[in-house]
Amino acid sequence: MSGLSDVKVTVEVEVNPTEAPDKVKIAVQKVLGDLHLEKGDSEDGARLVGRAEGLESLSAFYELLRKERILDAARRVLFSGLHGDTVSFYLNKQVAYAGHISFSQSEGESPLGPICVEVHCIHPKELIEWLTPKTK
Repeated sequence: MSGLSDVKVTVEVEVNPTEAPDKVKIAVQKVLGDLHLEKGDSEDGARLVGRAEGLESLSAFYELLRKERILDAARRVLFSGLHGDTVSFYLNKQVAYAGHISFSQSEGESPLGPICVEVHCIHPKELIEWLTPKTK
């Protein structure tokens, strides 16, 4: 785990005009823990951006992956989002608000837009192994 001390998590999520920013914030926090989110602007309106550091910033996500029993599916998604020292993935915002994890595509799959998550670290494969160990 010593190679995982440099973890940096970035979360971005659009806040549509029909959405309450507080509910979007709750959706993110239900799956990613008590992440500090700040309002920002985007081309299409408002967005929330959050940053966290350290492996503990992924502990809520870690626990939820186990509770949901989706380690194998999550492992495939995380490895497919691995590029260099970054693991990128998208979560369905509506499902997150219900306290569950559902991975989605960057566009089109989630009507309200996804929660975009990027995790940077020196040893991303080791991070994925920690989050989603093989179950078979």
